[in-house]
Amino acid sequence: MREVSSEAVAGARAPLDAAALARALIRPGGLWRTVTVTESTGSTNADLLAQAADGAPEGTVLVTETQTAGRGRMGRTWLSPPGAALMFSVLLRPTAVPPARRGWLPLLAGVAIASALRDVTGLDVGLKWPNDVLTGGGKLAGILAEQSAGTEAIVAGAGLNVSTRRDELPVETATSLLLAGAPDLRRDRLLGAVLAEFERLYQAWAGPPSSSQHSSSQHRPSQHSPGDPDAAGLRDRYRACCVTLGRQVRAELPGGGALTGTALDVDETGSLQLRTPDGPRTISAGDIVHLR
Repeated sequence: MREVSSEAVAGARAPLDAAALARALIRPGGLWRTVTVTESTGSTNADLLAQAADGAPEGTVLVTETQTAGRGRMGRTWLSPPGAALMFSVLLRPTAVPPARRGWLPLLAGVAIASALRDVTGLDVGLKWPNDVLTGGGKLAGILAEQSAGTEAIVAGAGLNVSTRRDELPVETATSLLLAGAPDLRRDRLLGAVLAEFERLYQAWAGPPSSSQHSSSQHRPSQHSPGDPDAAGLRDRYRACCVTLGRQVRAELPGGGALTGTALDVDETGSLQLRTPDGPRTISAGDIVHLR
């Protein structure tokens, strides 16, 4: 591992500048509307779900320096020392996308994170279906997408370990950009790259923003049916990043039980297709364990 000075780690944990992020990300015809940075909150996902119920617009971004009740899939917690990670959520309203295809949102977020990290750090970053971002065999980030009750809004949140030291990680299977030897630990640059890539992928997949405030002659609407992962190029991008495909895996199902087989592909809904001894199976939710 490349040695990183304590000064570099301290610099990586400098507070994020919401105004600078907004200047870099908010543009005519773009997805992002507001960028807010808080010192501490329980959960950025929970906060944006409440804002969505109150009518907050698509493109609302909430970032926090630390979470006291951060959570991942299956009710797991996601905690990190202040400033050591990127913890953020975005509010989306993909109303033109058929509900059956909205399962692609967490996969889209994964592609955005993996692609941005590859570009900024040069690390070999991959995805484990459905929501883990990996490097060097360790979990670098997790993604959680949640539907706002009573609305069509979806909040997608992510926690990305940046300067987290080994003794600060919650589990041995986790890692961070620091531990992976990333040459750039500047969280503002990393977040800007992730959100810029998310915007490109989302607008290609979901279609142009519906709000008149987003209208711009510079914005070119998508010509395909909203939510089509193939026409948007999203499924191919995901396949290129996903290290689950082609492997022997065990799928641990939410209701109990497990399936073992070969992960073949993701379908048009974002579900995982398995070849098992008992025939083909489609997994829409569950934990995946990569088998040797």
